[in-house]
Amino acid sequence: MSQETGSTHHPFVIEWRQGFKVQIDQVDDEHEHLFTLIKALNLDSVDKTVEELLDYVVVHFSNEQALMEKSGYPAFEQHMRLHEDFASRVAEFLGDGSDWSEERVQELRRFLNKWLVGHILTHDLRFGKWYAEHINQPVVAAPVAMAPMMQAAEAKAHRGFFASIFGRR
Repeated sequence: MSQETGSTHHPFVIEWRQGFKVQIDQVDDEHEHLFTLIKALNLDSVDKTVEELLDYVVVHFSNEQALMEKSGYPAFEQHMRLHEDFASRVAEFLGDGSDWSEERVQELRRFLNKWLVGHILTHDLRFGKWYAEHINQPVVAAPVAMAPMMQAAEAKAHRGFFASIFGRR
């Protein structure tokens, strides 16, 4: 992650927008929750929020990849590598031994927001369009879509590279 300068008085916050929707309810719900968690990052509760965020990223990536694999998405392997690269970059940032400061929290928030927006607006929207064209059925969120603890248990078997990178089992 690059060292970007910015005011600590004006955190880099991106709000969820309808334009981020990929038209797959569960994926959209999970993306929206990721924005909420990123927005919640602050120095006072950074350890707790980062822990929750990492757990949820593992669940989301597992869910999204399972949907891609099950549907036969042709760019599945490429998409999975993007998730792995993200996990590596976050693990490198978190593992560099630096103490938390307001600037470091903002740097993490900037990186997460920029990566998430860029990823959704390119790769996830591409998947959503492909899915709509090739799988002619609406996708609705599972009954536990916004229950991270229940999802975490269900996704445990699907955890791969990112789970090991983040030290999540």
